[in-house]
Amino acid sequence: MRSSILLAARAVLVLGVASLAVVVGGGIMLLSRPDFGTRPKQTYSQSPQYREDTRSFFNRQPDLLKDMRKRAFTFGVLKDWFSEGIDRSPKAPLPEVRPDIADFLKPSKTLKFIWFGHSTVLLNIGGKVLLIDPIFSGSAAPFSFMVKRFQPPVLTLSELPPIDFILISHDHYDHLDMASVKHFIPTSTKFLVPLGVSSHLVGWGLKASNIVELDWWQSAKFDDIEFVATPAQHFSGRDGIHENETLWASWVVRNEGHRVYFSGDSGYDTHFKDIGEKYGPFDVAFVENGQYNEKWREVHVLPEESVQAAIDLKAKRYVPIHWGMFILSFHTWYEPITRVAKILTSGEFTKMNQLKMVSPKLGQVVQVDDSYVNSNWWEGLF
Repeated sequence: MRSSILLAARAVLVLGVASLAVVVGGGIMLLSRPDFGTRPKQTYSQSPQYREDTRSFFNRQPDLLKDMRKRAFTFGVLKDWFSEGIDRSPKAPLPEVRPDIADFLKPSKTLKFIWFGHSTVLLNIGGKVLLIDPIFSGSAAPFSFMVKRFQPPVLTLSELPPIDFILISHDHYDHLDMASVKHFIPTSTKFLVPLGVSSHLVGWGLKASNIVELDWWQSAKFDDIEFVATPAQHFSGRDGIHENETLWASWVVRNEGHRVYFSGDSGYDTHFKDIGEKYGPFDVAFVENGQYNEKWREVHVLPEESVQAAIDLKAKRYVPIHWGMFILSFHTWYEPITRVAKILTSGEFTKMNQLKMVSPKLGQVVQVDDSYVNSNWWEGLF
């Protein structure tokens, strides 16, 4: 009797160990997926934003994320994620324009850009072609069934013109897309990224010589165009475990005739005004306005804060981005644009500010001058 009990116990123990091994092995295999990227092997002790003891970067307010998580990680929030919600995605494809790339590339004294939805922007500045936070995959997640696009991009990667520079704001999936990056492996395109992000790019096969890594306030110049990595208030990470091992940033792009700002992802803080004082005024500022929530406003601006950020930046024109392509929050797909449009067209606002909103259709070639007129194309779609 005793021996049978021992055998049974041993069998249970073996089964438990085997099950644990399967779980651990599966976890290791999962974390080895190339989509998760490659963790930086080096430390960045030279950066004022880096803590060597935790091997991680932090915001101007170091405890910001800790305080936010107390509100953001609750059962109620989890329930909202799994609920269908109301109008989180459009009932039909959003209106789009197939861009005339030949027209986009024509020499011009003015800036030109094309918005692909969310935060992906193609920019022509002085004849140099920049692609910012490119995501052309069907989803903004490591698994294709998660965070799917509303609709295919207006151009495929192979239909893009030759790209001189690609800017990456941070390593989240809706800003750093493995498939889009790998498309440029055979090219001489230069990538400009925040500290640590090059580890992902090199891991996916990109040449290290084609990558420039910058800390906040550092710059790189190529011919007559300068790129400055500027602060943002956000976080990073791709596997849900190793957080903030790479830096996040906004970007200033300027040449002798133009100044452009791209926010990446950021909560509202003093950095917008600091950047405006140092590098403004800007011809155009692409500022995130979408996927926000009061519970995580530390890392994503609310619409009112997005407009205020553009004012702080001393922007002449404001392009709301980070909306119109993915569901990453609980608001309706159209709330971000309708809220900022209401603010910017109110009589009180226009009396005090000269800020102009530029909100083109997907794929529309925009010439950044006074010839552009908003069509409010989203009206009547909900």
